[in-house]
Amino acid sequence: MRQILCFSNEPWSTIPGRTQELVTRLKNVEVLFFAPADPGPERPSVRAEGKVRSDITVCTLPSPLLETREGDFFFSLQQKRLARFVAQRAADLHFREPLLWITCPAHVHLLDHLNFRGLIYDCDRSWNRLPPHWEQRLAEHADVVFAASRMLAEKLSFCSSNVVLIRNGVSHSLFGVPGEQMEPVLPLVPGPVLGWIGTIRPQVDLSPLLYAARSRPDWTFFLLGPVEGHPLLNSLERLRNLRIPGPRPLHRISAWLFRSDVLLEFRRPDQPEDLLSSRIYEYFCSGRPIVAMYREEQSGQYPDVIYAAHSNREFLELCGRAMEEDPPLAPQRRQAYGQAASWSARARGISRILESVGLL
Repeated sequence: MRQILCFSNEPWSTIPGRTQELVTRLKNVEVLFFAPADPGPERPSVRAEGKVRSDITVCTLPSPLLETREGDFFFSLQQKRLARFVAQRAADLHFREPLLWITCPAHVHLLDHLNFRGLIYDCDRSWNRLPPHWEQRLAEHADVVFAASRMLAEKLSFCSSNVVLIRNGVSHSLFGVPGEQMEPVLPLVPGPVLGWIGTIRPQVDLSPLLYAARSRPDWTFFLLGPVEGHPLLNSLERLRNLRIPGPRPLHRISAWLFRSDVLLEFRRPDQPEDLLSSRIYEYFCSGRPIVAMYREEQSGQYPDVIYAAHSNREFLELCGRAMEEDPPLAPQRRQAYGQAASWSARARGISRILESVGLL
């Protein structure tokens, strides 16, 4: 059985992220999953230590003792301390020359201190706040680089000739069916329902939602997920036709999607233009119409099943047009896209690639 030390940029969670979804689906692999010291607010963390499955052990990395900068004595000392922690946990579980699965360039410094037989870099976002030479070095040393979007793949291809596009995916078994009945508040509202799923954070451009909700008081909108904060939050909360019910357990989210008449996607300027979040594939599984906001120069992806808006006014118009969509061809195409994007299918593709280069 192969062994993997996985350094995730997200915590082990009740709502799994990309890394957790992929490594838990690899066959005949034993995984030591290192969660970040600071889990952040994005996903509810289990904060478990130890075995979560017979072949998967979760361990949280220690917090840095000091704020340091690359090149100074304490930075090097801190990296050695982190490597000793990782090596000791690996030795306790009898990991010997495992594969490294790294998702954040900040962990590139571990390469100097750990024994490993292969390196995988899985890039699912831009790391603009980190020194660019960290990611460059990580990609150069990786046996295989996986990228979640074509733009990320093109950028990393300057550092590696082994870059493979592996887009985000969806847990189709959870989102391909309506799920459990949700609380009765939304089924009782009059008129069409338009919804969005995700973490409400300042980077998300919610101005189209505010415009649409003010323009159409006869429509009901909801934002389902954790609230991290947003400059428009007070204005949104004052609207009678907008609901912000907070987060819900993973097994109940699909009921909200299937209850919606239209599903919404908004811009995040801190991420690559062509990076499709798992949310889009979750939307696909429901078959419901999708209206997404893009920048003026963007044409949008999946034009056969996603309505691409470039202004607040166009966003409102396309929401109305989406409600009049002629079924059943478009819903069937969306559901087919969702099924093809299952995390199980993504993991099988990764396994074939790793087997072909002798890493699995």
